[in-house]
Amino acid sequence: MTPRQSAMLRSLSAEAYQPKLFAKNLTAREAERRIAALRAEIELANSV
Repeated sequence: MTPRQSAMLRSLSAEAYQPKLFAKNLTAREAERRIAALRAEIELANSV
């Protein structure tokens, strides 16, 4: 994963209270999947 993805994933996983979703050895593709999932989860939580 890229440094930018790493920073984004670390931030989003902390915001979503799911730090286990951050891992240093992810591929760029897996990082993007997790980032998208966390963004969707945070958006859903904020819409309530």
